[in-house]
Parts: sequence; structure tokens; C-alpha cells
Amino acid sequence: MGTLLLVSCQEKSNQNANAENKTVDFNYSVERFADLEILRYQVPRFEGLTLQQKTLLYYLSQAAIEGRDILFDQNGKYNLRIRRTLEAVYQNYTGDTASADYKNMVTYLKRVWFSNGIHHHYATDKFIPAFSQDFFTSAVKSLEPSLLPLKNGESVDDLLAVIRPVIFNPNIDAKRVNQADGADLITTSANNYYDGVTQREAEEFYGKLKKTADSTPVSYGLNSRLTKENGQLVEKIWKIGGLYSPAIEKIVFWLEKAATVAENDKQKQVIETLVAYYKTGDLKKFDEYSILWVEDNSTVDFINGYIETYGDPLGLKGSWEAMTNFRNTEATRRTETISENAQWFEDHSPVDSRFKKETVQGITAKVITTVILGGDSYPATPIGINLPNANWIRALHGSKSVTLENITSAYDQAAKGNGFANEFYWSQREIDLAENYGFITDNMHTDLHECLGHASCKLLPGVDRDALKAYGSTIEEARADLFGLYYIADPKMIELCLLPNDSAYKAEYYKFMTNGLLTQLARIESGNNIEESHMRNRQLIASLALEKGAPDKVVELKQRDGKTYVLINDYAKLRTIFGEILQEVQRIRSEGDYVGARKLVETYGVTVNRKLHDEILARYKKLNLAPYKGFVNPVYEPVMDASGNITDIKISYREGYAEQMLRYSNEHSWLPNDN
Repeated sequence: MGTLLLVSCQEKSNQNANAENKTVDFNYSVERFADLEILRYQVPRFEGLTLQQKTLLYYLSQAAIEGRDILFDQNGKYNLRIRRTLEAVYQNYTGDTASADYKNMVTYLKRVWFSNGIHHHYATDKFIPAFSQDFFTSAVKSLEPSLLPLKNGESVDDLLAVIRPVIFNPNIDAKRVNQADGADLITTSANNYYDGVTQREAEEFYGKLKKTADSTPVSYGLNSRLTKENGQLVEKIWKIGGLYSPAIEKIVFWLEKAATVAENDKQKQVIETLVAYYKTGDLKKFDEYSILWVEDNSTVDFINGYIETYGDPLGLKGSWEAMTNFRNTEATRRTETISENAQWFEDHSPVDSRFKKETVQGITAKVITTVILGGDSYPATPIGINLPNANWIRALHGSKSVTLENITSAYDQAAKGNGFANEFYWSQREIDLAENYGFITDNMHTDLHECLGHASCKLLPGVDRDALKAYGSTIEEARADLFGLYYIADPKMIELCLLPNDSAYKAEYYKFMTNGLLTQLARIESGNNIEESHMRNRQLIASLALEKGAPDKVVELKQRDGKTYVLINDYAKLRTIFGEILQEVQRIRSEGDYVGARKLVETYGVTVNRKLHDEILARYKKLNLAPYKGFVNPVYEPVMDASGNITDIKISYREGYAEQMLRYSNEHSWLPNDN
């Protein structure tokens, strides 16, 4: 009977794994530059949707494009003017376009597009231009002034005086998000969430707002810039009639059109409540929208708003983000299985019972087909999302998790035959694990991370969700990753037919440990430490697991032919270690232990071994791989009849990277030059 069950589960698991992971005649790669590769993603089954669903997706996708300028400005006060100046040169320069300076400027512009600003999208360090100041000055001055982003009464020399030092002086706005321990994280970060405000002032300002007893607090500071007027701290709200109004008005225009073709009354209410939030800036209205969104289980879905707070070192301000999608019904069966068993996972978690939810409710999870990426999800995008972020909404109303399987499929297809595993995996055994189970375990870990990891456990009464301050994001991501790592090896996964056998999970364990200890270092410039929260989380877990397992050689770093590899000798004991680390990480999170969070992150998640780092960089360079990848969106075009009614929405994949970026800048750029 057990054998029959295993065979059945193997077949079911393989079917789920291969639902979108099929090799087809499709060119995923678009182009390469710097440390980046641009890919395409397919949107399978779009043609089979109803006309109403296609039209709804089209309207929501237009709304997802209109807010692009908001993120540029959030990421840095000079970003829009720099981007617009570079685009003007790119489109109008009549000088020597074969020169090294011009080519290097084009690469720089492509990086600005990718990162939505002049700082690396992941490391947050400012780009170092490879073109000269003299070339830049000459190229800008060769253009008609009307082509440049000049403010009223400003000359071209005035513009250059503002943006040239920001581009070329490495000491000005050196990091978009500074998380260095002991620094003033606000004044040393180049993001545009605060103006003339220190870290102490910001923490005191929002600390006073949070002191009022409220079991359902709003996300203070989520949709505003904190600045000073006449010496007093003031929030500039991002809303219609407030900051970013020209772009928000366009977003709202398309959202209101989307409401007219909503799939049902519930979804219409979701969209209309989001519109009301954009019009008022009322954070209580945002919570109302979030609750309605969690409860909506329509086929078509979307994200649009100020969501994730990774771009703010204090974890308060939400970067503008958008995504439009529809449910992948076939693949969603596995996430439905996970969510249906959420209480079992919560009850059997290795964490202290004080932190467990007595009743898990409202958890919904699905696998989606991404239709459009926007804002902080574009061009680089997450592969899984769990929202909303407000803890009290999660506790009372639940959360919604999604896995972007057409995105993970694009990554998987583009990586085939790139030589990565042969270079960094210890033996053919580990390579075979990756080839046989890598795609399904990658998606399963994402499902567990987003669906249950972020939604698991609770804060103790009276603990502020922002108590961990600059370390909050790293601890939260570690918590979710550890939850996924612990449970992906559980026999329950086979019982539920989510994995085919008791060896499949080893593919994810090996990939995670190799990435956390070695290969993610390829994303960091030589001499730097780790700044980004997800990378800190992965190194923290892998390094601490290596240390805890050292007496029994559970995991080792082995040398062979002058190269360093990860060798896992005891996968079962490694799972036990992941459970032990999860216990401590959850304690820190639930108790709001800032001191414990700081010690854990700074000890294991930040510092890089320089010798090992240089080795990984050299090995990675030989493979000629781009450590970062992002996407161009498909193009959606409405087909109209003689009366102007939409009769169909056509999808195409023909648009190139620069072509798309320039089209977005020319057709969807609404903010003035002096936000």
C-alpha cells in the first residue's frame, strides 16, 4: 500500500512540477550587460481567459505601469532628473556613438533603468560610471535645452551642477540603504523617504504615534515622506492632491476602469477601496482594502500600492509596487493542500508553544501566472509574495500567498546548461539531485516560505512589530526561510503528495547551503560586506548551521583542486539544526528582542570572508554568467470594434529592453522634476 502511495505521489508531484516547466520554442534571454541578464517570461493560458478577464487584466496592467516614476523618486531625489537626462542623450545625441564613453553611458543608463535609480537594486551601492565627466557634460550641452529635465528658470549649467556630482562623486549618496551598525541609518542613506531628518528624530516621531494603545494599529509612515517645515516634523502623504499626485491620478484612472469589469462584487469593492485609499491617503482605508483583498479569491488578482519596506532602513516606508496575475488552477492544488493543513504545520513547529497560534485562520495560497510586473517588482521580481504585512490583519483575517510559477519557470529554462552546478556542486550526486528535483523543491520552499512561514506564529502581547528596527527584515526572512527548510524535509510532504520521495528535499538543502555559504557572494563586489536583508538571512542561516554542525561534521566546506565546495554529510541532522535555529529566530521575533537580533545578524549575516569571496568571484567570472536577472514585460494591445469597444486583448513578446524602458518613460512618466 505504501509503495502504491509513493508511486501515486511521485506521478502527482511530477505533474505539478512540470505544469509550467516545459521546454518550448521560446527565446527567454533578451540581452546581457554589466552583472545583469534580461529575460522574457511567458503567460500561458492567457488566450483561454474570458474577454472580461482579459480586459480586467489589461486595465490593471496599465495601472501597474503608471506608477513607475514613484519608485524612481522614492529610491533617490535625483533619480528622475538623471534618468531623463540620460534618456535625452541616448535618443538625441549626434556625436560619436561608437566611442567607449558613449557605450559606457548606455550601459549606465540600462543599469539605472534596471535598478529604478542610480544605486544597485540589490547591494544598494551607487554605480561607478565608466564614462568621463567631460563626455557627459559635452553630450548634455549638445542637446536642445527643451529636451532636458529643466526646472522653471533653470539653465543647462544649473542642471549639470545638480546631477553631475551625484553621478560622479562616490562620496555623495553612496548607498541607497545603509544598514551599517552604529551609523545614522537615515542621514547616510540616499533614499527619498526622509528629508532633513535624523534617525533619532524619525524613531521618536513614529514612536510617539505608536504609544497609543491600539490592537489594530495602522502602518505608521507607510505612505509618506517625513520632512521638516519651519523646524517641525511633517509627513508629506503620497495621495491624490498630495505628493506623487500626477502619477497616482493615472493609476486611479485605470483602477476605476478595472472596477467596471471586475469579476464579482467582492473584487469590485477591493478595487474601489484601494481607489479611496489613493484619494485620501488614509491608512485605515489601506487596512480596510488589505482585509478585503485577503478575502477575495477571484481568478484575476493584483497588487498595487506602497507595500514592502526593505528600501527604508527603519522598515517603515513602503516602496511602490504593482503586479497583475491570474490563478494557475492546476498548480494551485499544491498550495491549497499546504494551506488546508496550516494548523498541522503550526502545531508541529519546533518553536516554543508560547509563540504558536492557537487557531490558524484565513491563510490562502495559490500559484499564479504573472501578467505584468511594475514598480518594485520590475524588472527584478520576487518569486513569491505573502501579504498583507500588518500582523493584526494576519492574526484576525489571515494572509494571501502567491508563487509566481511562470517566473520561476523562466529562470529555470534560462539556466539550463549554463555550467553553474558543474562548477560549484561537490559531485554528480548533488548535480543529479538538482536536475531531478531542483525545480519542484525550489517552488515548494517558496510555497512554504510565503504561505506558512510568514504567516506562522505570533508576537507576544505588547510587542511592537517594528521592535527589531533595522534587523527586522532580516529576521523575518530568516524565520520564513527556516520554516520552509524545516518542513520541506518532513514526511508530511510525502503523505500530502507534495514531494515525490524522501530524497527530493536534499536538492533544496544543498542549494540553500551552497548559496548561503558560497555562491551568493558573486553578487557582492570584492571588499564589501552583505547589506541586503535576504542575503544576510541566507548567510546567517547557513553559517550558523555550519557552526552548529561542526562537531559532527554535519556540513563541511571542503577543498578540492584549490576550490571550495559544500559537502552535506547528514541531511537529517541538518534538518534538526534548522529547527533549532528556527526556535531562536522565532523567540527573537516574538519577544521583540532587538539585542538578540542585532547579535545574531551582525555575527553571522554581515561579514564576508575575503579570501573565499575572491575565489567565488573568480570562479563565477569564468562561467560568464550574470548573477542578477530581470524581465521585460509582454505587450498587451486591445482590439477595438468600430464603436470603440474592446473585442479582444492580444499579447506579444516582441519588445526589447531599451525599447520597453523608453516607451514607459515616454508614455507613462507623470511626475515633475521637482518632487
